[in-house]
Parts: sequence; structure tokens; C-alpha cells
Amino acid sequence: MRKEEKQMLIEDITQQLSSCSNFYLTDISNLNAEKTSNLRRLCFNRNIKLMVVKNALLKKAMERTDRDMSELYVTLTGATSIMFSESGNAPAKLIKEFRKTSNRPILKGAFIEEASYVGDHQLDFLISIKSKNELIGDLVALLQSPVRNVIGSLQSGGHKISGILQTLSEKAE
Repeated sequence: MRKEEKQMLIEDITQQLSSCSNFYLTDISNLNAEKTSNLRRLCFNRNIKLMVVKNALLKKAMERTDRDMSELYVTLTGATSIMFSESGNAPAKLIKEFRKTSNRPILKGAFIEEASYVGDHQLDFLISIKSKNELIGDLVALLQSPVRNVIGSLQSGGHKISGILQTLSEKAE
């Protein structure tokens, strides 16, 4: 590969790392052609972009971003592929599901919303991570809950209050 091609590839990877807030570093080596094709198809169906890269080029691209990804440098050994996703837990769920038929992909590391996770043992934790939109939805639901209770009480108790007021007004006469 010529130097110009490498620079273009580094720039492309840098742009993708900068624009995507969630990516996973995995090892998909030793998968045969059929399983690799199945994995790529599954990634495509779930809006996950799978890309195989050279470690040296990936490290240079990571260094060029404005984010601190230095914790992931230790994972850049052996074969490396990147899974880019809008959702923080989608690649983890995909890896867990795909492992039912294979021992790969192995999770090397992940970068989720400015946080780094290193090691395959993090997979179950990464599955449980909620996306930013899911957290906002949970927060809105929590904030609406007390208001709904008050409104419900007022609506159901409206008849009781009017009855009490009517009784008190009749008693005062």
C-alpha cells in the first residue's frame, strides 16, 4: 500500500471515529467465509458498520481524534475489526447472539459515549448499557410520574371534595 493510500485510509478512519460516539474493537479472525458473511449480514441488518483495519493505521487515526482513546491502545494486537454503531449496546448484543454459533467475535475493547471498556469480560455489562435516548426517556417518565399521580388524585377526588364543601356549607347555615 502506498503512503498516499495509507494517509487517505487514516483520514477516513479518523473521520468515522470522530463522528461516531460508539464503536467496538473485536477479533473476528479464524471465522470461515460463511460465518464472516453471516456476521457482516447481521451487522448490516442492525445498522452496524463492520470494518477490518490494520492496527498501526487505527492507532494513528485514534491519535488524530480530539478524544482520549489511549486506554484502547493495548487492544491493538492481532487481527482487529471495528464495529461502528449509533446505539451503545447494539454491537454487544450482536456479539453475544453470534457467539451462540461460534466462539468469535471476541471483544477487545469498546468506546461508548467518551468512556473506554477493555476486555471480553465487559460484554455483559455493555449489553446492559442504555443509550442516551433511552436514559432521557426514563428520566421523562420519572418526572411525569408524580404529576400524573397528583392529577389522578385530583380527578378522582374531585367528587369527594365537592361533596365535603357542600356538606360544610350546609352545616354553617
